[in-house]
Amino acid sequence: MAYHSFLLEPISCHAWNKDRTQIALCPNNHEVHIYKKDGAKWSKIHELKEHNGQVTGIDWAPDSNRIVTCGADRNAYVWTLKEGAWKPTLVILRINRAARCVRWSPRENKFAVGSGSRLISICYFEQENDWWVCKHIKKPIRSTILSLDWHPNNVLLAAGSCDFKCRVFSAYIKEVEEKPGPTPWGSKMPFGEMLFESGGTGTAQAEGGGGGWVHSVCFSHSGNRLAWTSHDSTVSVAEGGKSGTVNSLSSETLPLLCVTFITENSLVAAGHDCYPVLFVYDSAKGSLTFGGKLDVPKQAAQKGISARERFQNLDRRASETQSTEKDLNTLHKNSISEISVLEGGRSQCTKFCTTGMDGGMGIWDVKSLESAMKNLKIV
Repeated sequence: MAYHSFLLEPISCHAWNKDRTQIALCPNNHEVHIYKKDGAKWSKIHELKEHNGQVTGIDWAPDSNRIVTCGADRNAYVWTLKEGAWKPTLVILRINRAARCVRWSPRENKFAVGSGSRLISICYFEQENDWWVCKHIKKPIRSTILSLDWHPNNVLLAAGSCDFKCRVFSAYIKEVEEKPGPTPWGSKMPFGEMLFESGGTGTAQAEGGGGGWVHSVCFSHSGNRLAWTSHDSTVSVAEGGKSGTVNSLSSETLPLLCVTFITENSLVAAGHDCYPVLFVYDSAKGSLTFGGKLDVPKQAAQKGISARERFQNLDRRASETQSTEKDLNTLHKNSISEISVLEGGRSQCTKFCTTGMDGGMGIWDVKSLESAMKNLKIV
């Protein structure tokens, strides 16, 4: 495990470049700072200043080396590196509320932006007019979109929202891609078609899946599994082709804000408890189990206290002097807000990264975690 403090305000979002030598992050304001690794140190090499509201989402396309950002100013920008400087291009999202999250598609020919306007903007480049345009996915979304993730086929898009739902939509844009083939999630994929919805009944819906805001969604490497975390501290997994069942586990942690697959069967999630936790999915049994805490606090003998008391303890700790912050014996000293896979991909992750409200970044080595944590086995 390695930890670096950027001496910033809380890090609200981050993204890595292709070779993992640079990281773009937002220090909880309207700017994006890009840091480059210089030996053991990180040096700030660029500041992206175009938004006039807080930056809420960043994604860095590995192959085209373009950065897309979105913010509370209801705008998105695509940044291109030209002559050593990042140049922004405004994207007209046609929304009247803050943008909340943004993700490039795997082929990098389009990106999705979720917003408080109860819709998702699917943006693509129109060659004829030399600008970015978008189409909207609206129905049946009833609240703010908090999280997005693309299926490996570049067409299906998972979205988590404040209406307690996790959904899978078709984001097929005939102007920029060929007609998609069938997947376990469905075969007919006109733009905006909903192929899955948690917490309901019917052909495209599934029972279960938590009862809170859906903070994070993630497809597995194959795209056949989808995981999400809800504000009621549940983690859920659904399988394409088995849309009638959702496997949910109510964890004993505080609400989890982010989740990612690190193998086809293993997930890492993190949130207000300040440390990542492992979950294991068994397809044969159709079960989701708690695999262990990956950064166990030394003072973690807090059994029997309620979630409210734990929040109050965190609140109290935040209001005390800096000297008492050392009492929290985890790598992060505040909530973890985002996880990204660093090496190995979602099929066989060897390293992953966390950033949080303490202004710090943690880098976790999966093999080291396995050897350091008793009875921990990642499959």
